[in-house]
This record gives sequence, C-alpha cells and structure tokens, in this order.
Amino acid sequence: MLPTAPPEEGEPFDAIWQDFQQLILPGMTHWNHPGWFAYFPGNNSPASVLAEMLTATMGAQCMSWATSPAATELEQVTLDWLRRCLGLPPEFVGVIQDTASTATLVALLSARERATNYQAGLRGLTAESPTLTVYASTEAHSSVEKAVKLSGIGLEQFRRIPVDTEYAMRPELLEQAIRKDRESGYQPACVVATVGTTSSTAIDPLPAIAEICRTNSLWLHVDAAYAGPAALVPELRPLFAGIEQADSLVLNPHKWMLVNFDCSAYFLRDREALLRTFQVTPEYLRTSQDAEVVNFRDWGIQLGRRFRALKLWFVMRSYGINGLRELIRKHVDLARELAGWIETSPDFELMAPVRFGLVCFRYRPPHPPAGTNDTDDLNRRLLARVNATRRVYLTHTMLNGRYVLRMVVGQRLTERHHVEEAWRLIVESAG
Repeated sequence: MLPTAPPEEGEPFDAIWQDFQQLILPGMTHWNHPGWFAYFPGNNSPASVLAEMLTATMGAQCMSWATSPAATELEQVTLDWLRRCLGLPPEFVGVIQDTASTATLVALLSARERATNYQAGLRGLTAESPTLTVYASTEAHSSVEKAVKLSGIGLEQFRRIPVDTEYAMRPELLEQAIRKDRESGYQPACVVATVGTTSSTAIDPLPAIAEICRTNSLWLHVDAAYAGPAALVPELRPLFAGIEQADSLVLNPHKWMLVNFDCSAYFLRDREALLRTFQVTPEYLRTSQDAEVVNFRDWGIQLGRRFRALKLWFVMRSYGINGLRELIRKHVDLARELAGWIETSPDFELMAPVRFGLVCFRYRPPHPPAGTNDTDDLNRRLLARVNATRRVYLTHTMLNGRYVLRMVVGQRLTERHHVEEAWRLIVESAG
C-alpha cells in the first residue's frame, strides 16, 4: 500500500493527511484506548501532548546549560520535586533518560567503572582486568541482560538468582552466589533489584539485598520502571521499603504518570561516579559557565538531548500530585476488584499477588472441554479469542513454567465499565 520510492516533488498536505488516516492509523496499536490492558501502560494527557508540541516547536537541543539554560534548570527542579514526592532522601539527584533500558545501562556502566577504579573506561576490559559479575533475579527485565552485554561485562558473568513462591529474589541465594564468585576469583560489581517485575509485579526484598550490597561493596540499582510512580501514594509506599538505600533507581513517568513517551527518571547518589564514567569535554563544547552549572550531556550516553522536562512539569502542575495519586489509586482498586472476580470464579485462578495494576491469572476449568487437557493451550487459545474481538488487548507471560494471562489496568481513560467489559469478554470467550 506504500510506494517504493519517495516523490520527486512535494505533495499537498491534504494528500499526506489522507494517507495517514487511511494507511497508517488503521495499522497502529492504540496504547491509549481504554481497553488497553496489555504490557504496561503507555500514557499521555492533554498537558503532556501540548508540552511535546511546544518542545518540537522550539526545536531545542538541551545537551548543555548554555544551549538551553531554562531546560537544564527546569529538569533539575522538576526531578527534585519528583524525588521529594517519592520520599527519596535529599542526597539523590535526578536526570531524565529516554527509557529505563538506557538508565539501567547507565547504572551498570557506572558500577563497572567504580568496581575497576575507573580503569575500564581508560584501558578497556583487558586480560588484566578483574572479571566482574552482575546479579539479578530470574524475573528481572530483559534490559538488564542487554545492559550486561553492552557494558562489556559479558553474559557469562551474569548471575540469575532464583525467586521465591511470589517471584521475588531470594537474598540468601544472592549472598551465596556472591560468596562463590569471590572464592572463584571474580569481582562482584552490581546487583539489579526490581520493584514490580514485568511478568508479575513481584517485589525483590530491598532491605536484605541492600545490606548484602553494602557488606560486599556492590552497586545496587533498582528497576522500578513501571511501579515507581505508585510510591507517590502514601499507602503504597511501604511496598518500596529499602529503596532509599539504593545507589541508583529508575522509574518511568511515561508509564503511569500521564507523561507521553519518552520520559524516564533516573536517580542516583554518587554524582561523581556518574561524571567520571560519562564526562567527555572537547574544546568546542566548553563554555565559561561549566564550573557553575550542570551539563546533562555528561549524565548519560547521549550528547544531544530533548527537552523532556517540559512535559513532566506541565503534567505535575496540571494534575497536581494529588491528582496523580488518585489516578493510581483508581487503577489499583480496579485491579484488585478484578482479582476478586477471578478468585470467586470456579473456572479461573489468580497466579500472583495483585500489588499494583497488574492481574495475572489463567483459565483452569474443573471440567475442561473434551480433548483439551493442556491448560497452557487452553489459555493460548483464550487469549487469541479475546484479542480477536479488537475490543481489548491482553498479553501473556510464563510464571513457574506455566502460561499465564496478564491484564494491566493503567490507562488514563480506563473506567470500571471497561474492566467489566474485559472480564465479560474473557468469560464469554472461555465458554
């Protein structure tokens, strides 16, 4: 349906707009539909979209204070607002990365440098370098594995720690793995713990993990990409106990804070470690203000940076922290109500605790249809039928070797009747 070559001459915008409506829009998956229950939310809001438009209009390149002073200072102030609202101590400083994957890579590179006394970036990981190891649970996000590869540490040095019955890392097995690696001549460098794993929103026991990291001088990075905004809600904050002991953490306002993609908040304690890892200052980037200001080009991988702080600022001011809290509360309440319907149904079972907006469940009738003894296959076919209605969108995962359906309540426009409709479609499709 699309031409194989670009036009030699410009076309009228009416024609382009018509093609957008007829060719592009029908082929998109609409993440902001109220029936979107897949993956994790990818929200937006009028305030955020307007800020994005203004950012594009200004065309700002926000790599340094001198290239966009207000952008740099707004990012500092807005992230400090967010730090306060999350209950993080004042020694944490923040910077906006594009995604949590980038933030995790930044954390691992910083941990690598600190573990090698900043020699890896200078000399490379040579035969004389210590062999570093990284630890995460078997339920950790795939971005951790990718970061281990890209940091040069290597997948053979990545340790996947088994989880308990609620899919959280077992700290005693983490401690054993670290001890074994030290005895084998390895140098443990970093632990990545998760608050709100992708498959089940499991919560790794941060206080115990933090104590192990402190005892063994390991960098502790916390991945709270999805669940992190829930720390805004006072009654949910106990789920984040121990996060204040991390060396770094990441959460995504573009998931559950009505900020459109992309906007990932990365907080860390040791700003000096970050700068020593990433700072490169050629003559053409030097300015007379460098000694007095923050240059965010030195706080991550990218040199060029978009003005992402504007949309976070617009959203926090438009909705207020109480408005964001109420939205998160509503989603959590709806998820718990859905979990209650599942628990009272004889044909379905919950597969993980419901702590945030994710409900993991599966179809398991006491009397399966004739010829269908494979519960995993039943659920595969159920998911296909539900999504084929095009009214809602769900996804799946594997938990303890079992095929499980995932339903995430988290879109700005999702109300109770949308969740009811989704449950009705699930039950009807199962029947």
